Amino acid sequence: MIESPLLKQLSGYVGGQWLDAADGATFDVYNPATGERIAAVASMAAAEVEQAVAAGCRALKLMQPYPVETRRRWLEEIRDALQADRDELGRILCLEHGKPLAEAKAEVDYAAGFFDYYSLHIGALEPHSLAEKPRNCSWTVHYRPVGVVGLITPWNFPIGMIAKKLSAALAAGCPSVIKPASETPLTMIALFTLMAERTSLPDGMVNLVMGKASVIGQVLCDSAEVPMLSFTGSTEVGRQLIHDTADQVKKLALELGGNAPFIVFADADLDAAADNLIANKFRGGGQTCVCANRIFVHEDVLASFGAKLAERVGRMTVGDGLSEGVDIGPLINRAGFDKVRRHVQDALDQGGTLVAGPDPGSLGGDLYYPPTVVSGVTPEMACYREETFGPLVPMASFRTEEEVVAAGNDTEFGLACYVFTADAERAQRVAAGLRFGHVGWNTGTGPTPEAPFGGMKASGIGREGGVEGLFEFVEPQTVPRGG
Repeated sequence: MIESPLLKQLSGYVGGQWLDAADGATFDVYNPATGERIAAVASMAAAEVEQAVAAGCRALKLMQPYPVETRRRWLEEIRDALQADRDELGRILCLEHGKPLAEAKAEVDYAAGFFDYYSLHIGALEPHSLAEKPRNCSWTVHYRPVGVVGLITPWNFPIGMIAKKLSAALAAGCPSVIKPASETPLTMIALFTLMAERTSLPDGMVNLVMGKASVIGQVLCDSAEVPMLSFTGSTEVGRQLIHDTADQVKKLALELGGNAPFIVFADADLDAAADNLIANKFRGGGQTCVCANRIFVHEDVLASFGAKLAERVGRMTVGDGLSEGVDIGPLINRAGFDKVRRHVQDALDQGGTLVAGPDPGSLGGDLYYPPTVVSGVTPEMACYREETFGPLVPMASFRTEEEVVAAGNDTEFGLACYVFTADAERAQRVAAGLRFGHVGWNTGTGPTPEAPFGGMKASGIGREGGVEGLFEFVEPQTVPRGG
């Protein structure tokens, strides 16, 4: 079982107090690298979730809102706590997720960056007056907190994803009820330990509930006291949330699935493109919604680019994330492993060529899937149509700019994509034609705290990061004054 000074409790946190499930129910957490059970965490019922909502309501201040300087201090305190306990948070994250330790620590840095950025830019939420005086009135626009918000996060970035949401919610003055993924609740508990011990947050400003998504989600969807939900996860669940909250016209911020194209033109720097693809695709074992899922390579450079990928993949080490020199850890669970194996086998069965990686039928019973490159991918293959969420690089060839833009857009998703070319005019044309919220040009980098990030089409609603992310958690209120 896991031991950590940041995991003295394995409970929820409601109204400033640690809270076990009233019926004593728990669920198990496993280390995917070893299969070992490392914790039993409180599984909370609807009544405890309702308590958390009530605690948030008590913490909400509308008529006398928390001053900007108070909210800035909260953000700075959380940033400082994350930075101070970076190593231990990274270790906990590594143990429950499986990603390499260096990558886990980098995720903590990424999380701290959101609290830092919003502490510096919270002034954007100050009221402002219009320069004009229409109808002989002075007009002031205020940014009021939307209210108690439900924040639902996935397992692939256990602290990065909550940082995006919580930093903006606190900056806006919104209390929150937070549900982490059941695969990775320990990092969230550790964060709550830091917030409980090292910040001046009022009781009820942050509340943690864990357990069955169906139970917790239903309360958050049904409660009139929760006017907004922010969710990161699958498009399927996002659609269900839209349906379940329609009657209340609840505000939603949704970051949903992806199917990212990675486009390499013949004039691209192939070594740089290959390096960026490796860094982009294999972060988190390929279990990210922004990692390349369909790699389109111009037919003139397909063979040479494939050789460069194979050489780089051959140098990668797969293993326990706590071990030195590991590049890729295990997949999160058996379902994730089986999906990758199914996608690889399907591609090979339909005429794809294995460029790098093992025969899928030779793999054993653990959750380690070696990095794999397949060429000759076509639109009929599962890895083209579906998000693999694993360490598979499926390559398809193309001839023309128009052809590859159409192929890149041939998906209901529109979260992230990447374009590699030395031609600036082409890059601008292609970026404008691709219906994705994030378009990397000669870089495979994903989101950053300083810039807005979110999807088009079925990849979501709203933005996280940047000043734009602050405005997701407020309601503008216009006050004209006569006389």
